[in-house]
Amino acid sequence: MDAVSTSRGAGYACRNISTSSALQTRTHVSCDIKGDVAVVRFHTPNSKVNTLSKQLSAEFTEVMNEIWANEAVRSAVLISSKPGSFIAGADIDMIKACKTSQEVTQLSQEGQKMLEKIEQSPKPVVAAISGSCLGGGLEVAIACHYRVATKDRKTVLATPEVLLGLLPGAGGTQRLPKMVGLPAAFDMMLTGRNIRADRAKKMGLVDQLVDPLGPGLKSPEARTMEYLEEVAIGFARGLANRTMSSKRSKGLVQRLTDYAMALPFVRQQVYKTVESKVQKQTKGLYPAPLKIIEVVKTGLDQGRDAGYLTESQSFGELAVTKECKALMGLYHGQVHCKKNKFGAPQREVKTLAVLGAGLMGAGIAQVSLDKGLKTILKDTAQPGLDRGQQQIFKGLNSKVKKKSLTSFERDSILSNLTSQLDYRGFEKADMVIEAVFEDINIKHKVLKEVEAVIPAHCIFASNTSALPIGQIAAASKRPEKVIGMHYFSPVDKMQLLEIITTDKTSQDTAASAVAVGLKQGKIVIVVKDGPGFYTTRCLGPMLSEVVRVLQEGIEPKKIDAVSTAFGFPVGAATLIDEVGVDVATHVAEDLGKAFGERFGGGNIELFKLMVEKGFLGRKAGKGFYVYQEGVKNRNVNSGMDEILARFKLPANPDVCTDEDIQMRLVTRFVNEAAMCLQEGILSNPVEGDIGAVFGLGFPPCLGGPFRYADSYGAKQLVDKLRKYEAVYGSQFTPCQLLLDYANSPGKKFHQ
Repeated sequence: MDAVSTSRGAGYACRNISTSSALQTRTHVSCDIKGDVAVVRFHTPNSKVNTLSKQLSAEFTEVMNEIWANEAVRSAVLISSKPGSFIAGADIDMIKACKTSQEVTQLSQEGQKMLEKIEQSPKPVVAAISGSCLGGGLEVAIACHYRVATKDRKTVLATPEVLLGLLPGAGGTQRLPKMVGLPAAFDMMLTGRNIRADRAKKMGLVDQLVDPLGPGLKSPEARTMEYLEEVAIGFARGLANRTMSSKRSKGLVQRLTDYAMALPFVRQQVYKTVESKVQKQTKGLYPAPLKIIEVVKTGLDQGRDAGYLTESQSFGELAVTKECKALMGLYHGQVHCKKNKFGAPQREVKTLAVLGAGLMGAGIAQVSLDKGLKTILKDTAQPGLDRGQQQIFKGLNSKVKKKSLTSFERDSILSNLTSQLDYRGFEKADMVIEAVFEDINIKHKVLKEVEAVIPAHCIFASNTSALPIGQIAAASKRPEKVIGMHYFSPVDKMQLLEIITTDKTSQDTAASAVAVGLKQGKIVIVVKDGPGFYTTRCLGPMLSEVVRVLQEGIEPKKIDAVSTAFGFPVGAATLIDEVGVDVATHVAEDLGKAFGERFGGGNIELFKLMVEKGFLGRKAGKGFYVYQEGVKNRNVNSGMDEILARFKLPANPDVCTDEDIQMRLVTRFVNEAAMCLQEGILSNPVEGDIGAVFGLGFPPCLGGPFRYADSYGAKQLVDKLRKYEAVYGSQFTPCQLLLDYANSPGKKFHQ
């Protein structure tokens, strides 16, 4: 480390590289010289993160050319001016703006050329990484000769392109396998998983780690950035003076792995294994993972020129696929749903009380504690309370096992939890979320009890999945403070929160609810009140159709296979087991009363008989399937045979092919979603798509019901609905909004 100490003594003579007019106009990249090292800083204006936009790339190229031309400079350091972000990836809008795959390929080739120049640079380039180093940002870092990173929570490295239906397009598919080995490179590129600094160092993705500093004259962040820069300058100098080498000494295991991977037949085995795994997980519905394997293969088997060419061409081809457009739509939708459209609430919610320590209540408490909210968990019985506390401890402890929390952090999070059987402390609550049993009388009872003890500003939120919030608020003295917050189970895993406002809910109450949801790390959609709101209401007709298909003699396993082949992450019969047959019955009855014939289809008595026999689904160990601890391949519950036989219906062969079964389920879902937009339950199609994908598992490769209607065609959807309507009647009658879109071909939900 002596290089660092001498660099401190040298005194930082800051001279700007050139006094040309370019200096005045650069807004995204700046550069100053410290001795003989150029420090290049990335800074995307008016943004929390740096992105590789056209502007940033152009300025970066310009600065690097000046560094290469300046004889006084012997090495360079790349660093960000933003502590939480090195470079968070390429600018997606730049890709979206391209009209053809050729234009996207061109973008990829420009990126490849730029990074090749850095890799071949006669002056060593060191990447100093703090914060997110993702996608194109990681590609920049791995083209450098050396990487130093802060050992900080915020420092993550990843190649998330696959999650957008793309692949790393600036040389990443070619450099990564050489740097971390083939198996680790495939794992990173095919999952998009985040890699923390210490793991990155072990893998060989990063060469050196810098410990973050505590507070001093400046904030810890600012001091750590200065220290990181100093260390990186030391390494840049060392590399330029040849007092240190950028070649890492590899361990024995790594050397043996590299040797094995150099043998073509070993590589073929790896490709085969990875391909079959991808095929199994994606059902062939996502083109990007298979392309990634093909591009890596080309580079390793046919040489770098072929590898780079295939990478850029595949990048272009993928960017124009409908899967990529769907996944990018979801990405933009998430960004949209992470903003609070009601503005900042008048007071921040600091103390939250949760009523009911069941699965949902404990889950809501866990995601609130996790983000620093003081939380009171109240139940009516001690055993229930104990179970809830146990669940929260288990949830946080699993994070300790995965090393994303320390045991000290876990315990300090738990110290914000108070569990109790009474209402003491509720006078300090800013918000109460009830997660008690789905029964309007119980809801009214707790609402009255709570209103007697809470302060005037406190909000009352109900986590109901189907009871209209207006009905719950009818018992309230202050209906403007009542709102619905519908979480999905399991709360710590499911990303969606559906917030429901009534005509009486105030703007500030809505702002507070959204703010709490965002603080809990949720993707938030806001819908109007009505039976089943948006998500439960779309699921209703589809599940009703599942029951009808079962009655027509299609086995649960077959229904699961057909629905997962379409892209649903969970099979339709398994979904009913997961939700709980008793809950499904309850919701189906409520929605049936509200919407009548349109929600018909299967016979609800089938569900009722299942409940009678105790076949409640996963939680009871039996539903359509039999569930046993640790048994992966579940068997069909043979007890269902007589129930299904009792309700058997004749099947019409014209509407019973695999494709018909898929379309019967999906068209009812999409038609109901369109109905929600038509009635103003949804305020826009974006939230409709986000709610369906993140709350109900609508296939992400299709981008949601509205994106799907656009790509499949509203007219084609209406034709399908009419085909099934002829057989089954009004359950398939297309709603007016879909008819309007079908009749004007230019009209799209997403323009």
